Amino acid sequence: MSEFFAMGGYGSYIWGSYAITAIAMIALLVATLRGLRASRIERQQLEAVLQSRRPRKNKKADKTS
Repeated sequence: MSEFFAMGGYGSYIWGSYAITAIAMIALLVATLRGLRASRIERQQLEAVLQSRRPRKNKKADKTS
């Protein structure tokens, strides 16, 4: 089993490469999830602004026209 992890003397290079790749993938996942959350919050804020700016229908004005 130790021969498998040593990988013919290149184990430190290979396992180090795997570790760097895993760290990069985790960092990308975290950045993506943070960006998604920020986008959702921004979308909710924009929708709230749009709701407040929409003209309300005035039923009395419609009847007098």
